[in-house]
Amino acid sequence: MPSSIFRFPYSLLAAALVALSISACQPTDDNNHDAISSDGKNWSCQAQNTPFAYSVCRIDAKALTDTRYSLQLFWQQSDSNADNNQPLLTFDALLAALPSNQTLNFAMNAGMYNENYAPIGYTVIEGRERRALNVKEGGGNFHLLPNGVMWWDKAGKVQITESKALDSQLKNGEAQPWYATQSGPMLVINNEIHPQFKPDSSSLKLRNGAGVCSDGSIQFVNSETPVSFYQFAALFKDDLNCPNALFLDGGIASALYAPSIDKHDKKEMGVIMGLIETKN
Repeated sequence: MPSSIFRFPYSLLAAALVALSISACQPTDDNNHDAISSDGKNWSCQAQNTPFAYSVCRIDAKALTDTRYSLQLFWQQSDSNADNNQPLLTFDALLAALPSNQTLNFAMNAGMYNENYAPIGYTVIEGRERRALNVKEGGGNFHLLPNGVMWWDKAGKVQITESKALDSQLKNGEAQPWYATQSGPMLVINNEIHPQFKPDSSSLKLRNGAGVCSDGSIQFVNSETPVSFYQFAALFKDDLNCPNALFLDGGIASALYAPSIDKHDKKEMGVIMGLIETKN
């Protein structure tokens, strides 16, 4: 059979290729996802509508073993430990301070702070303890015991540990945090919702927190609507399957930077936690 029978006019072939390339770039339609980052394998940010409106950014734990990605804490404008060292305060200040080969993929406030924007709980940045572990009793959400610490070692293994348990691990050398941030209360402890949370609570606020989850991911959640502690904890336990999760803060202090889903809060805060991507 002559080959000329299968020869398409060049213009038609070019048009077909263009149409195919355009269709391949179209986002998939998902009623429960408003947007997702371009690197879904290692990390992603999504907007969700159920069981309430919230934004969630996810890191695959394996990604943190690669030098390309690093989860970091940021607090002050320089590496100095002086008391007069000014805090960064905002996501914009952090973005301006990053080296040109680094990208901030997403970030959120990393815990509670005092009137000077200093953290009120255990804080470790690049292996240096900036604030001591706080295991005292007191008032407020931070002291709604048990509270906990989100921490990770130099190899990038992230854990959330109840504060008194971590105190023992620090003393015997079992835990060696490279970064750590303490807050409270714990939301989920060994797959159980915090015992003081009530399903019928009427205390509804914007809340944000983080969980270490059974699929090997770390999930960072910012509620977009006021919710109770119980509702927020149930999200981590039942929907995200996180055996351990920690409340970071709420109300006017709850802040998220996630450009892939058009989130860029302008609030001031203390310590900031963010996923950095470094390009060689």
